[in-house]
Amino acid sequence: MQRKHLVTGTALLLTAALAGAAIAQGQAPKPPSGGYLGAAAPDTYRILPQAPVEGTIRYDADRKAFANTRKLKDTPRWDLAITDVNQFAMPKHMACALGVELTAQNAPKTLAILSKMAPDVGYATNHPKDIYQRKRPYLIDEGPICVPKDPLLAASPDYPSGHATWGWTVALVLAELAPDRATEILIRGRAFGESRMVCGVHNMSAVEAARTNASALVAGLHGSAQFRADMEAAREEVAKARAAGPAPDAAACAKEADLTKSSPYY
Repeated sequence: MQRKHLVTGTALLLTAALAGAAIAQGQAPKPPSGGYLGAAAPDTYRILPQAPVEGTIRYDADRKAFANTRKLKDTPRWDLAITDVNQFAMPKHMACALGVELTAQNAPKTLAILSKMAPDVGYATNHPKDIYQRKRPYLIDEGPICVPKDPLLAASPDYPSGHATWGWTVALVLAELAPDRATEILIRGRAFGESRMVCGVHNMSAVEAARTNASALVAGLHGSAQFRADMEAAREEVAKARAAGPAPDAAACAKEADLTKSSPYY
C-alpha cells in the first residue's frame, strides 16, 4: 500500500515528498534514487529506540506530555507552532538564529543542499514510521491540535516525527555552515521539533527520537564526498549572505528567542 507522509524542504527548491510504503517488520524499503546516500543510508529503524507501547514508562510520559501541553492553546507558543507547521519555510524559521534569511538569490548552493538531502530525510523517517505504525497523540487522548484533524494526518504514523527530523537535520547543517551561531541555530531547531508537541500532532518520544534520527542521518551524509564538497561551497556563500544582510527584525527575534529558550514540557 503506497501513501504519502510529510513533505519537507524549502519553498523554492524542495519538491521531494517523504513517501513511505507499509512493509513487513524489519524489512528495509528500497532507498531513494535521489539524495546523497542511496543504499549507503543508515538504517534508522535499527538505530532508534523502539516506539513506546502501552504499559511502558515512555508511553505514559507521552500521554502526560500531550495533556500538559494542551494548556498552551491560543498562547504565543501555540502561534509559533502553527507557523512551524510550514516545513517549506525553514530558511525563514532560521533567519533570527542565523542572522539572515537564506533565499534563492543569496544562498542558492545552500538551499540546493537542503533540496538534495530531502529524499535521505524521507527514507530515514518513513522506514521506522511504517514499521511501528504509532498513533498520533490526539488519536489516543482527546485534545485540541493546531491543525485540522484530517484523515491524511491521521494516516501518517507518529514515530519518529518527520517535521522534527527535518528541522534538526537542517539545524545541524546550518550550525556547521555558521559555527559562531551554532547555539542559536540548534535552539531554534529544537524548538521547531517541539512545536509538533505543542501542536498536539506528535508525541514527546517521536520528537526526541527525531533528533537521534537526524543526527544519525547527518553522520551518514558526511560519508558522502558530494555532500562534503557541497558544504564547502556553501560555507562561503552563507558568510557572504550574513555580511550583506539585511538582518531580521530585532524585536521579532527577541520575542522568538523568549519563546524558544526552554522546552514546553518543563
